[in-house]
Amino acid sequence: MDKLEYSLSAGREGGITDPDYLRKVDAFAEWYRQQPEVTHVQAFSDIMKRLNKNMHGDDQAFYRLPEDPDLAAQYLLLYEFSLPFGTDLNDRMDVAKSASRMTATIKDATSSDLRKLSNQAQDWLHANLPDFAQEASGLSVIMAHVSLRNIDSMLSGTIIAMALISFMLIWIFKSLRIGLLSLLPNFIPALMTFGLWGHFVGQIGMASSVVLAVTFGIIVDDTIHFLSKYLKARREENLSASEAVRYAFRNVGYALWTTTAVLSVGFLVFAASGFEPTQALGLLVTITIIFALAVDFLLLPMLLIAIDRKAP
Repeated sequence: MDKLEYSLSAGREGGITDPDYLRKVDAFAEWYRQQPEVTHVQAFSDIMKRLNKNMHGDDQAFYRLPEDPDLAAQYLLLYEFSLPFGTDLNDRMDVAKSASRMTATIKDATSSDLRKLSNQAQDWLHANLPDFAQEASGLSVIMAHVSLRNIDSMLSGTIIAMALISFMLIWIFKSLRIGLLSLLPNFIPALMTFGLWGHFVGQIGMASSVVLAVTFGIIVDDTIHFLSKYLKARREENLSASEAVRYAFRNVGYALWTTTAVLSVGFLVFAASGFEPTQALGLLVTITIIFALAVDFLLLPMLLIAIDRKAP
């Protein structure tokens, strides 16, 4: 359950009982009720309509807003006096009665859905009730924007880190061709993971955004181990490309397979969590590590043989 909160100001002290203000609040609440993803709307205008009906013998015909501001103020005063001891309406209005709170409850909404609905409500307010025009607030809205910023910054930061590491590999391996080639086994596992996740799940959350940062060191480590042994075989042992690939497999293949198995089993423990972000993190990291091994064992050797056929 997620909630969008609004503080609707009447512009003056005691203004929340003004009939014009109540009609505006009621119109905004009705707009929210028409949205398919909204399950409940709590607005001050509903309290006044119910009080008006109660004061007319619960006649449903009087379930409407009072037309007289003095009568509405007396209804509110009577209602406050009738509340149980120790309770008040301060969670629905301010002390000066110059603003009231409206809450829209949304069920099964993603962060994207919350941002979209909030923007739609803001556009409707600008077009119909400019005095109320504002962004929604509340913890759900905050987390919806925090998750977006976190995902964008984490993904962009990881891409920059990948590029910088690739440039370092070019300098370390002293080969532009090998350095650029290392981009593929570093990028492809993450792309494959997000493609698989998008097909079966369809959305990423905050946990998904940190997967690249968590697994990138493992992916790069595997690539460096394989390429370093390959280049050693080419430059020091004077082996052909295909023989150098076999040399790399003999020296680091078992180590890479063992590391992948141990890390995968370790991160699968997170997948057993009942907390969705932790569960998603465990699954995504495990899938990425397995894809990284598959790319290093299946794709990288073929690429090395294909582009490095020339004898040392």
